[in-house]
Amino acid sequence: MKVMKFGGTSVGSPEAVKRLIGIVKDSGEKLVVVSAFSGVTDSLIRAAKAAATGDAAFKDILTALRKRHRLMAETLTTGGYGTETDAWLSETLGELGSMLLGISLVRELSVHSLDLIMSFGERMSAFIISRAFLSAGLEAEFTDARDIVKTDESYGCAACKYDLTNTLVRAALFGPDSIHVITGFIASSEKGDTTTLGRGGSDLTASILGAALKVDEIEIWTDVDGIMTSDPRLVPEAFRIDEITYEEALELSHFGAKVLHPPTVAPAMAQGIPIRIKNSFNPACPGTLITSSAAPSEYPVRGIASIKRIALIRVQGSGMVGSTGMAGRVLGCLSRIKANVVLITQASSQHSICCAVSHDDAERSSQALMSEFELEMLAGAIEPPLVETDRAIIAVVGERMKRRTGISGRVFHALGRNGVNIIAIAQGSSELNISAVINAADEAKALNAVHRAFFLSGIRSVNLFLVGTGLIGKTLLSQLAAQKEQLLSSLSVRINLIGVANSRRMVIDPAGIDPALWKDALDTGEACDLGAYVDRMKKLNLPNTAFCDCTASENIPDFYLDLLNNAVTIVTPNKRANAGPLKRYKDLVGMSRETGIPYCYETTVGAGLPIIGPLQDLVASGDRINRIEAVLSGTISFILNSFIEGRKFSELVREAKERGYTEPDPRDDLSAMDAARKALILAREWGYDMHFEDMIIEPILPKACFEAPSVDAFFEILASFDAVMEEKRAEAAAQGGMLRYVAVIEGGKASLRLRVATEKDPFLNLVGTDNMVVFTTDRYNELPLVVKGPGAGAAVTAGGVFADIVKIAKTIV
Repeated sequence: MKVMKFGGTSVGSPEAVKRLIGIVKDSGEKLVVVSAFSGVTDSLIRAAKAAATGDAAFKDILTALRKRHRLMAETLTTGGYGTETDAWLSETLGELGSMLLGISLVRELSVHSLDLIMSFGERMSAFIISRAFLSAGLEAEFTDARDIVKTDESYGCAACKYDLTNTLVRAALFGPDSIHVITGFIASSEKGDTTTLGRGGSDLTASILGAALKVDEIEIWTDVDGIMTSDPRLVPEAFRIDEITYEEALELSHFGAKVLHPPTVAPAMAQGIPIRIKNSFNPACPGTLITSSAAPSEYPVRGIASIKRIALIRVQGSGMVGSTGMAGRVLGCLSRIKANVVLITQASSQHSICCAVSHDDAERSSQALMSEFELEMLAGAIEPPLVETDRAIIAVVGERMKRRTGISGRVFHALGRNGVNIIAIAQGSSELNISAVINAADEAKALNAVHRAFFLSGIRSVNLFLVGTGLIGKTLLSQLAAQKEQLLSSLSVRINLIGVANSRRMVIDPAGIDPALWKDALDTGEACDLGAYVDRMKKLNLPNTAFCDCTASENIPDFYLDLLNNAVTIVTPNKRANAGPLKRYKDLVGMSRETGIPYCYETTVGAGLPIIGPLQDLVASGDRINRIEAVLSGTISFILNSFIEGRKFSELVREAKERGYTEPDPRDDLSAMDAARKALILAREWGYDMHFEDMIIEPILPKACFEAPSVDAFFEILASFDAVMEEKRAEAAAQGGMLRYVAVIEGGKASLRLRVATEKDPFLNLVGTDNMVVFTTDRYNELPLVVKGPGAGAAVTAGGVFADIVKIAKTIV
């Protein structure tokens, strides 16, 4: 024998009730507990409160309730059962109307009266459903739980008197021939006054009846497939838990898992009766089984839950140190005003005690504590209670957490890596639960981050927002599209493209954008407002967010510091941030170091070549750097490497432009400003507080080339300079060398000049777009450390950016 309980959404419409009838008929079970139709209890509470203030709106609510219940009855009942139901509803709704009118006249609503008013929801739904069974040709009876479930007089959330209730339940005529439709949620005191078991108490009714009758199983039918690993509305990757222990279910339900009313577990657990959570909209799903012998989870934890609208109250003061009974006074004070303490933690110094309570209890809890410690506050021994609102609690729950090292570390690393500030923590000695108080705004991000850390620990996801769809940006998107499946299968890395923006348009889709279809998505986007783009990215507050700047913009780096402060990782080939004002460079690097949020800029020097990383390693390991020499412009390198006898310099510049090695205006490359910025970044990474103005930059071309009014005019002027460049080339060739444009950093100074590379010069044998950096250090003295390879081209730069994004994924738990 089973008890089957159906919640508000499972009885919320005629179609839902018909589905319920089919489920019960197929099961052959006879004990059915039902809630009020969805939303009815809230309507009854609103009507009662409106009546208590003299607001005539209670009449409109009553009219809507009458209409809804009559429509349900008309749809579900037939013939004489329909007539009987209509008459019963008329009498019952008349009683409800009289009560509301009385309340409106005396302008008073007691907790006793409110319980009686709330009872009408279950009474009407159970009666209608019992007659719907009869209309469907099934024997059924209506049972008012007030006749068999007895409680104390704690109105609003009464406690069951189990001995008396068990006797009454066992004596009730629950015959095997009829389906007994029983009201959930409501009960009565020994005096016969109506009480309620607390919101969600229909689950408890089913558990009370099941325990009294020692049934084989208690089924809780709702609108989800079972208990999930987290709230699927906040964590899309949450999935159903097959089995769970009573203790784990208690913890998860207490910490916000809405599928189960927390007190429900106790009566069933006492009798060892399994509870199964099932979905009335998907009866074929096996649901979640709650039992004492649940199979161990394959994951380190069973689930992650949260509680919203929490306030944190802190009592502190020097007078608390060494003073016995302080915690007892705090908790006793809150207990007297019936404030539910969700979490408590005390510093080992005994200087402070923190309690988390419902947001609705915050003000009166504070006032009660002010009164309790009035004398101590007057003496200055204790400070007035400090109340922090807009907080939430997340709880990580699981039997396998016991005596297992590293669980707390994984929780806190996942939160810290995503910039979630932990305000207070608590863990019981049972090691079944780790709870943390956080800012309410971070609830969804925290749940997703911790859920991924435990349930998707093999898959590391990065939520990417890209700015810039020029050569590098669009090449990166192509690489993402091509490598998507390979990344997931070989490295267990998932890069979710969430946003794309360029100078004209932007698009953000939390569900993800296919990197192969980014152009279509961007075309349907809106006009670009970079400030709005960044604001929306921050408001989405997704875990493991990365911002990729694939532009050469002067303005976008202005957002970097704020992004790092909001736990957003930055990946960029844009040199403007680190080669701009020295303070900004120091602030960015310092913020990244302080917060642990990665700031990845390897591609700002040498495109895809590993230059900055090795330099940082040399500095960190204590090697003294004596000199850095570098060819840092792939564009200039290609032109000079190709500059041989018979080739004109201006023709080589045109060829470089046609191959995509230059900016649309080649002067941006030939000015050597790009190479100078790279040299400045290297100098700063070395440790020099150098400004751009401190650098010596020898121009390659005459001033007239840069003053040309257009690119075409530039090429005309450049052609007239071919003879001069040929003369320089010939002089270098006569010495057995070639022209190279080299940056030299030494002794706190940096310079960039055209020089002749001869046989012993390491730069002589460069080819194509090669960049090359030579580090001469104490350790690499006789034979310097050389990094060499292609330093220009969208493919290698985008590849370097891609590599940085993958490295970010590896920092995730």
